[in-house]
Amino acid sequence: MSPTQDRNFLARRIAVGLAGYCAFINLYSPQAILPLLSTEYGAGAAEISTIMTAGTLAIALTAPFTGTVADVLGRKRVIVAAMLIVAVPTIMAALAPTLGALIFWRFVQGLVLPPIFAVTIAYIGDEWPAHEATAAAGVYTSGASLGGFSGRFVTGILSDLIGWREAFVVLALISVAGALAVAMLLPRERKFVRSEGLIASGKQMLRHFRNPQLLATYAVGFGVLFNFIATFTYISFRLAAPPYNFSPTALGAIFVVYLVGSALTPLIGMAVGRFGRRHFMIGIIALWIVGIALTLAGPLWVILLGLILCASCGLLCQAVSTGYVAITAQAGRSSAVGLYVTSFYLGGSFGAALGGIAWTLAGWPACVAMVAIMLAIMAIIVVTAWTRTTKPVPPSPIEPA
Repeated sequence: MSPTQDRNFLARRIAVGLAGYCAFINLYSPQAILPLLSTEYGAGAAEISTIMTAGTLAIALTAPFTGTVADVLGRKRVIVAAMLIVAVPTIMAALAPTLGALIFWRFVQGLVLPPIFAVTIAYIGDEWPAHEATAAAGVYTSGASLGGFSGRFVTGILSDLIGWREAFVVLALISVAGALAVAMLLPRERKFVRSEGLIASGKQMLRHFRNPQLLATYAVGFGVLFNFIATFTYISFRLAAPPYNFSPTALGAIFVVYLVGSALTPLIGMAVGRFGRRHFMIGIIALWIVGIALTLAGPLWVILLGLILCASCGLLCQAVSTGYVAITAQAGRSSAVGLYVTSFYLGGSFGAALGGIAWTLAGWPACVAMVAIMLAIMAIIVVTAWTRTTKPVPPSPIEPA
């Protein structure tokens, strides 16, 4: 590889990592400051969690259509434009005078995020050779995971130092800087084959609903984010209350547990090849149940251990299920991934909403019971509906939570 080719290769990898980072630094940023927002707006835990529901629901509504639009318009222009536009609702959220206004702008923000992360994955699939695409997806996943962590951690720290509104403005500026960097670093697509049109892409998307393997995988994806959002939204309220009394900075810091799972995702292909996809998933789900049960304990170190298990198992489940979508969809992979994203984030919306009901009824133990039930349902789906293949899978193309 010549020096010029080497620089171009590095630039492309940096660009897809930045795209993932900027998408997810915005999506989950309020999660660490929900108790603070609850106090400021005079809202209960269930009501304030609508901030999270709004973003994930918007993503669920637009994700499949993002794939079809990008199949017509092209990849890079959609990615860069969305990265610039997302700064607008982020700034408006910072200026929101009421909870209703904040929820509205969070919804608008969610509408703009799928054109970033879903289309970036499609770009990787189109432009990288098969033997390099997995590594590129790994770079994207690392950027997305770091963005998800940074969104919570940076927002928590800045909320303590200068206020949550100013923290959101900083996130908007990061998004603009990231968009400009991607515009310079990411080459225009060369191997992209334009779709025959939105109608043709839409028909291909509908054909995915006749594939029982895809439907089962979409159901598992629903459960993954359902559990993530329910767990990490309402554990914040538990840790913000006595005897823990966590500040926004401390609540943001607990999301470092995500980085443990991110370090494990490159091992997915080897693990699936050795144990088989179904057996590996069942084992991970069982370990996830142990993790959520540990969060019922009193000692803080036990709770943190449980959260590490929850985050790690969730990321592994996500990596396997998204890889299964890529393998199972023989045509129209952009729309297949888009439908998975819809199911995934629809699950997050339900996790926030039903988690609020559970918290209101019986606090954290009710949330734990709800998550355990969903995990059991996921295990049943894997056992009964997934095929017995051991084909390796690529890293997760979607940062889970």
